[in-house]
Amino acid sequence: MHAAERERLIVEALGPTGFVSYRELECLLEASPATIRRDLTRLEEEGRIVRVHGGAKQAEPVDMAPRLVGTPFDQSITLNAAAKRAIGKAAAALVSPGEGIMVDGGTTTLQMCPHLSGLRCQVLTNSLHIVNALLPQEGTGILVPSGSVFREQNIILAAAGEESMPRFHAPKLFMGAASVGPQGIMQADIILVAAERRLIDRAEEVILLVDSSKFRDQSGTIVCKLDEVDTIITDAVPPDMEAILQRNQVKVIIAQ
Repeated sequence: MHAAERERLIVEALGPTGFVSYRELECLLEASPATIRRDLTRLEEEGRIVRVHGGAKQAEPVDMAPRLVGTPFDQSITLNAAAKRAIGKAAAALVSPGEGIMVDGGTTTLQMCPHLSGLRCQVLTNSLHIVNALLPQEGTGILVPSGSVFREQNIILAAAGEESMPRFHAPKLFMGAASVGPQGIMQADIILVAAERRLIDRAEEVILLVDSSKFRDQSGTIVCKLDEVDTIITDAVPPDMEAILQRNQVKVIIAQ
């Protein structure tokens, strides 16, 4: 019996229970213990089985889906919800009718969507949540970049160095952040950092939407320095950050 045929029989033998013993394989294959061990070694190296005491079991499927570090969207959307709604409304008030804008994915930027209705603006966004919120709005144009979908945030991101943005001019970028501190604007995942840098580099005006809790947790990878941000919309600014924002000439809008 050829090795390929033996391997096929081994994999089939795992089917009913996910486990097959050495004794069963000896009867099934009519091969020496040394030959069976070599067959199992090859299958294990290929990731098709896992050798265990007394036999072999099926390998667990490998989850190849890309994942992001940080709080999943479904959890984040419930945090500081009232402040996020107020911030989203204040941000939408900065959008002119018919204007092209970029809206980065996030639970706070999502709150802009109801207030964009009727403005007939063009929106470039990497967030499928924002796409779904804007789809019912007649007259609102929607563009998305290419890339992989990250389910934790339901967001489309491309690898660093990969050009994924459509040819679209939008002077204003509305974006969120994991945290804000004297060092700058931070995100938890390096993939998010690369994606947001591409948006910032295309923008003439960067508008940051963060609730006041983001000033307390000052950790992550720096997306940009404070002097690259034109406006911060928030519900409150800690006293120790007020002078820092003024020094970096960042306009602050307090959403009630």
